[in-house]
Amino acid sequence: MLNVVRRSQIIGLMAFDRSTTSPLSQVEEVWSDETGRIAYLSSGMEYLPLEQVSSVGTDAIVTYGRLTIDAPTNLRRLYQLAVQSTQGQPLGWVEDFLFDWQTGEIIAYILSGEAAMPFGGRAVLSPEDVQEIAASEAIVRAETKDRLTSESEGLKGLLSEKSHQVRKLVKIMGDRLHDLISPHDRPEVVRVKIRTVSDELADSGDRDRHALKEATDYLHEQWHHLQQNISRAGSRTKAALDSAWRQLTGKT
Repeated sequence: MLNVVRRSQIIGLMAFDRSTTSPLSQVEEVWSDETGRIAYLSSGMEYLPLEQVSSVGTDAIVTYGRLTIDAPTNLRRLYQLAVQSTQGQPLGWVEDFLFDWQTGEIIAYILSGEAAMPFGGRAVLSPEDVQEIAASEAIVRAETKDRLTSESEGLKGLLSEKSHQVRKLVKIMGDRLHDLISPHDRPEVVRVKIRTVSDELADSGDRDRHALKEATDYLHEQWHHLQQNISRAGSRTKAALDSAWRQLTGKT
């Protein structure tokens, strides 16, 4: 999944307005709303709606504009949130979590504490096992403890688990492919375009070839998600601008 990022990977990144390339603020926290989806990034008392994020890289976040708002209501801070079963048994706490930065969907929680000890102190908790998230704790189903997995098993295949170098190359290649891939391209055409961009980077001589091969192979596997992301870029831009207009004017 191309858009999945860890909270720990996004904290500390600088956000930039893509229209002016001017820095906005450094991300200090990631927040969910009452539905359980990630909705805001914050810096101090300023909150950036997730829908205003244009792209997430390894070194920075790019936004559609400079829109930030005062503290919204009904936010949930997931980091370090206590986790217990429906019977009240303490299981640990949320040490990290992974989410899709385009949709806000939580992909996995990283659990630390007693229940995670058999997995080296960190285990993957599926969102499907979370029954409720309150302000002070997450309540999980009774059988959850038996369904935890290790990070290597539970997060297999996610881009967020690749090396920094590979993730950066996937981002570079994705940006270059943005104007090359169309919604109507057949799979073999998309893969040829991925290979062409990869070869161009290889010919430049300043890329690690092992990391470039891994990034290329990953994009070949994820060609459909890449094509989807490129296809909906225009609609996401319009939605972000419409949302900003509503925030600024109070009009629907």
